[in-house]
Amino acid sequence: MKKCGKVYLVGAGCGKYDLITVRGMNILKECEVLVYDNLIDDNLLDFVPHSCEKICVGKRSGNHSESQENINKILAEKALEGKTVVRLKGGDSFVFGRGGEEIIYLKENDIPYSVVPAVSSCIAVPELAGIPVTHRSLSRSFHVITGHPLPENFEYYAKLDGTLVFLMGFKNLKKISDGLIKCGMSEKMPTAVISDKKAIKDTLKNISDTAEREKMSTPAVIVIGKTVDFDFSPTLKNPLENVSITVTGTERFTERLFSEFEKLGADIRKITTLELNEYENNKDFDKALNKIKKYDMVILTSINGAEIFFRRMKKLKIDMRNLKKIRFAVIGKNTSEVLENYGIYPDIIPKINTSYELAKAVCKDKPDRVLILRAEKGSEILTDMLAEKKIRYNDIRTYDTEYIMKNTHIDTDYIIFGSASGAEGFFKYNNTVSEKTKIVCIGNLTSESVPGNIKNPVLIAETFDSEGIINTILTEENKK
Repeated sequence: MKKCGKVYLVGAGCGKYDLITVRGMNILKECEVLVYDNLIDDNLLDFVPHSCEKICVGKRSGNHSESQENINKILAEKALEGKTVVRLKGGDSFVFGRGGEEIIYLKENDIPYSVVPAVSSCIAVPELAGIPVTHRSLSRSFHVITGHPLPENFEYYAKLDGTLVFLMGFKNLKKISDGLIKCGMSEKMPTAVISDKKAIKDTLKNISDTAEREKMSTPAVIVIGKTVDFDFSPTLKNPLENVSITVTGTERFTERLFSEFEKLGADIRKITTLELNEYENNKDFDKALNKIKKYDMVILTSINGAEIFFRRMKKLKIDMRNLKKIRFAVIGKNTSEVLENYGIYPDIIPKINTSYELAKAVCKDKPDRVLILRAEKGSEILTDMLAEKKIRYNDIRTYDTEYIMKNTHIDTDYIIFGSASGAEGFFKYNNTVSEKTKIVCIGNLTSESVPGNIKNPVLIAETFDSEGIINTILTEENKK
């Protein structure tokens, strides 16, 4: 008989992925099945093992993809298969999170479980908007109330001497404000609605009209009380605070940019859209490496190409000392860094990171025999210019990329494409961008892969590295 697995109820915290607890993050890294809600930060999905089964059960206002009964059954069934299951919820599992119902079901089926608490939205959302839920001598208590369904008796809440926090109540905002005023609360009571990094404030009487005018939407937190008049918003600001960016490309590319942009305060969404397929049975590649001494220059046009080169050298057990008389030409600072990790400093790095500029520099150097290692869809400009100058070359394709994202809509402020194949694939497979989204491309070749019918602004990073992309967006933001 198969041993029963276990279930962890983990609160994801509120807002960005790094507000989850350390314990919660550690459990995510070991789970075999992840059952999660729409309200979590998608970046948390990157911390589970690649083999983990991911099951989205919805749970967003007005759009529940699974009933609570079915969610309970999923948790039990997966645990009974002997697996480690994580039930990941936005905020805390027990603040209107129905965690109790899930535990009752698990107990009825004798399934072991554990709970990981989290920062609840009832505290975190107001706090991130600069509103404390308590303050000495002004509000000595706070009360968390569900706004769906509505309370039966507003008189009780209208007489409370503290801050009221309504969760899941945005669609009933008018009824909440009218009900409290009718039962004696001052119509001038400070009130806030906080949704999607936007906070509005007004009196209890006017808040509903203001929310409609400002086009506020769910999910939202309603805060009512004297502490709303405070503004404790952070004064320490990062350059890209509240700027949303989607990074697309290979896993390595997106991870690198994610880290860089996060330091600048941006709200980052990374999507692995390109899957790298390294050519394993590449006889031409192996033959060239085994006779590497006959070349006097190696050209590497990308980080991936550079890493594959050294990985293959190691697999074939080719001594690095065979490279001592070979010069290296590369595109981009990041590609150069791969070589530097092996104690090799490239001889040619064009200031403008394009195949044309690289070819021009190589032709000027006049090598006798060149080995080019690059992607399947590499530009022909490089080989055409070498052929024109009668420079002998061996052009070997060491990998290809496959586009894996389809039918996705992006509504962030920026979307980044690091390659022509990435930009081409995005639009080819019915992915779309919002009207507000600015497209950032590495180089002209990538920008030319954006279809002509796309009217969004296209920005071109001058340098073929993360620094160039970051500077492009910083420059654009400084124009505001």
